[in-house]
Amino acid sequence: MPGKLKVKIVAGRHLPVMDRASDLTDAFVEVKFGNTTFKTDVYLKSLNPQWNSEWFKFEVDDEDLQDEPLQITVLDHDTYSANDAIGKVYIDIDPLLYSEAATVISGWFPIYDTIHGIRGEINVVVKVDLFNDLNRFRQSSCGVKFFCTTSIPKCYRAVVIHGFVEELVVNEDPEYQWIDRIRTPRASNEARQRLISLMSGELQRKIGLKVLEMRGNAVVGYLQCFDLEGESGLVVRAIGTACTLDKLSSPAAFLPACNSPSKEMKESPLVHPPSHGCRSTHNSPIHTATGSRLTQNFSVSVPTLIYTGMGSGSAGKEGGPFKALLRQQTQSALEQREFPFLTLTAFPPGLLVHVGGVVSARSVKLLDRIHNPDEPETRDAWWAEIRQEIKSHAKALGCHAVVGYSESTSICEEVCILSASGTAAVLNPRFLQEGTVEGSLEQRIEENLPVGCGFCHIPYDELNMPFPAHLTYCYNCRKQKVPDVLFTTIDLPTDAVVVGKGCLIQARLCRLKKKAQAEANATAISNLLPFMEYEVHTQLMNKLKLKGMNALFGLRIQITVGENMLMGLASATGVYLAALPTPGGIQIAGKTPSDGSYEQHISHMQKRINDTIAKNKELYEINPPEVSEEIIGSPIPEPRQRSRLLRSQSESSDEVTELDLSHGKKDAFVLEIDDTDAMEDVHSLLTDVPPPSGFYSCNTEIMPGINNWTSEIQMFTSVRVVRLSSLNLTNQALNKNFNGLCENLLKSLYFKLRSMTPCCLCHVNFTVSLPEDELIQVTVTAVAITFDKNQALQTTKAHAEKTLQRASTDNDELLQFPLELCSDSLPAPAFSATKAVTVEKASPMGDGNFRNRSAPPCASSTVGVVKMTPLSFIPGAKITRYLGIINMFFIRETTSLREEGGVSGFLHAFIAEVFAMVRAHVAALGGNAVVSYIMKQCVFMENPSKNQAQCLINVSGDAVVFVRESDLEAMTTQQSAVNCQTPCPGEVTT
Repeated sequence: MPGKLKVKIVAGRHLPVMDRASDLTDAFVEVKFGNTTFKTDVYLKSLNPQWNSEWFKFEVDDEDLQDEPLQITVLDHDTYSANDAIGKVYIDIDPLLYSEAATVISGWFPIYDTIHGIRGEINVVVKVDLFNDLNRFRQSSCGVKFFCTTSIPKCYRAVVIHGFVEELVVNEDPEYQWIDRIRTPRASNEARQRLISLMSGELQRKIGLKVLEMRGNAVVGYLQCFDLEGESGLVVRAIGTACTLDKLSSPAAFLPACNSPSKEMKESPLVHPPSHGCRSTHNSPIHTATGSRLTQNFSVSVPTLIYTGMGSGSAGKEGGPFKALLRQQTQSALEQREFPFLTLTAFPPGLLVHVGGVVSARSVKLLDRIHNPDEPETRDAWWAEIRQEIKSHAKALGCHAVVGYSESTSICEEVCILSASGTAAVLNPRFLQEGTVEGSLEQRIEENLPVGCGFCHIPYDELNMPFPAHLTYCYNCRKQKVPDVLFTTIDLPTDAVVVGKGCLIQARLCRLKKKAQAEANATAISNLLPFMEYEVHTQLMNKLKLKGMNALFGLRIQITVGENMLMGLASATGVYLAALPTPGGIQIAGKTPSDGSYEQHISHMQKRINDTIAKNKELYEINPPEVSEEIIGSPIPEPRQRSRLLRSQSESSDEVTELDLSHGKKDAFVLEIDDTDAMEDVHSLLTDVPPPSGFYSCNTEIMPGINNWTSEIQMFTSVRVVRLSSLNLTNQALNKNFNGLCENLLKSLYFKLRSMTPCCLCHVNFTVSLPEDELIQVTVTAVAITFDKNQALQTTKAHAEKTLQRASTDNDELLQFPLELCSDSLPAPAFSATKAVTVEKASPMGDGNFRNRSAPPCASSTVGVVKMTPLSFIPGAKITRYLGIINMFFIRETTSLREEGGVSGFLHAFIAEVFAMVRAHVAALGGNAVVSYIMKQCVFMENPSKNQAQCLINVSGDAVVFVRESDLEAMTTQQSAVNCQTPCPGEVTT
């Protein structure tokens, strides 16, 4: 599909002074696309030039339009010496290449220089004319839409979910080429930025081709990452979920689509806001297998199955036939299609049937140099091994799909840790086949499946489990079995019945390792990984019990490798699911010395733990209704017949006895104290301080238990860098420092956001990295959303009654939420590299779990700057158009670190410049917001002795156009008034 690219350079403003004699600039512009370059005239002696150039036209193939960025370079003209570079602008043309997209890119773009930062702005107009080409052998994928959001985009419905798409491209890193020794830092940085832009475009085009082969038209949950492998090369990889989407155009279908679960949700069952369901696991049996060594490729895989009671599906007369039919349909569907990996964390109603548990795999690899960039088979094979391992774990859980799937890497010198995780699940195969989705929802209703607890039910035979688990009957429907605790990597389903509020739960771990090279280093890391995984999951379980909760959602575990240490950070949102049993307490046990002081200390610790659990239950209003033991343990109709239906064919029902249906409140979770490390673990449990009064936090999009959101939001990004002392460094000291770093970071955020209380920090995303020896970097991105404190009780009670009625329960007091958290003294934040950025206030109420619509209207309905949020929606607004993804990579370097304010000032300025450039590109597309924003990478390197520093940042998100609800209501009212004033046929007006 050949096309014509047209570019016009209009003007510039606020350019830097390049001529010291006149304090002015003789600026001109070079416009380059591919191998063709145009130049504007030189505008003499002005800091605000007006070029008004002619249209520069490039005749290119659509394949080049997808791969190549438009490169605009602003220079200062010198007569007797080389022209001086002022800065560059890279413009992605891809948003203009599909239907429903913007027809023109026009606006002011910041002129960016990798050494000096933003140096003025330039006004550019870009247009693309495409000529239709039906050649099926073409290598472009124009027309495929990409979305960063991990749910079906607002204003669309899913017709078919085709499955998983992945691709990677490799190349040599310009930073490590021989020519880098003789070229300037600016030239090296620009070469790196341009190469990454080219690789990003090529990767997106190849992903689009795969989607077209699957007869899809969109990629949802698109995640693109850069692996900086040093001398080995540069890898850009991406994963996503291929779908066929239909635009919701009718007003009746459109309005609920852009809202999140609200009263209109029933009108459009196919459009899902942050719906999240999934079950997880708790015990973490870790298996380690050492792979064969081929040349330098050393591989050790550490799969982790975090099971939390999978088990038989104890389906009664209603559930049994449905499960049998579902299994037959699933098996038939799987015979014709590949094993589905979905990057979605929220799903259309009816898609997610059961969850089998969290499955993960890690592999340690030795990096070798990329000899042929056109043949990335080695890296492809690495990820294929990881995915095959994930697949085998999911099948062991009786599941045929993995949802909430993600991949990540951690690289240090020659060693690379590949990680993948997701949630094993059973999906409705009707969603994975051609046709509409309504049938699956109708089938679900016909079978009378319980709403609100179905995703918790175990997906396979309880008598043939590969791991020990405590199972009980579901506390909602009391028909099928559920585990005693549940972990998932997805968001909380909108129909889940939750008791009280949720909270952010983190597990943090540091482990020292000896410095080594090549294979010896890989071996040391491989030996540490299983133990770190186990300890991280143990911490999560302990803290979940301490909070009095029984489920984790949005679980994200990072293992980061450095030169002399490994760090683990797990984040999740803890909730109390009404369908699961009440968690037991925590009991300290172990060998007690004869002296009475130690025994007294143990009893004191036990008392503190019991008091903490009681306080947390009161804090989060966890007061589930009492259910008699007779109801929980009562047999259901035909238990033997049901078990035979779901048991494997090789096992007889007479050979295995039923498991003991122990009640969760009977059994306490035992912590054995047998050494100093175990005692430190207990102390760390008690040192976690809850947020101060008026603050809540979670890493999911919406805090469970809060529904009365207002329009006031504020997104922020914070980066903190700490250098450790190398003297007497121990594991205990590392853990203490790391815990203190994360806790102080959260406290500083609470302090800065204190004027917004009561508010909730949603989508809290922690990222930890070890860029250099003895240097720890923690990056946090989140959004603070306020809620109406005065209406909390009224809204909560109404929502609880509605939810419980839907879940067929009789207790109307099940869901109650506290208004305030306990108070906590908050010290002033320590000096660090921290950046907090405010997003302008949105209009009242909107997407998210916004069931209460009585928030006061905003004083002003005008849109200021482009809004940015990590959420997939904007509170108080409806998304009307998606304009394409924003995927940008920036490099910033300085040789005057101290003069720029040190690490804090340098990072603060750089992140602010990144935000400015993202906003400018979105505004040029005609958008007014960025949703699903994420800072995927922030790599900081420092050389204090030379006063130098460098930072690399990669950000992405969806550019959208939104309309405020207040504006829509005003337009509707105005339209109604106009209709009322329109005379009817035959009516005479004077």
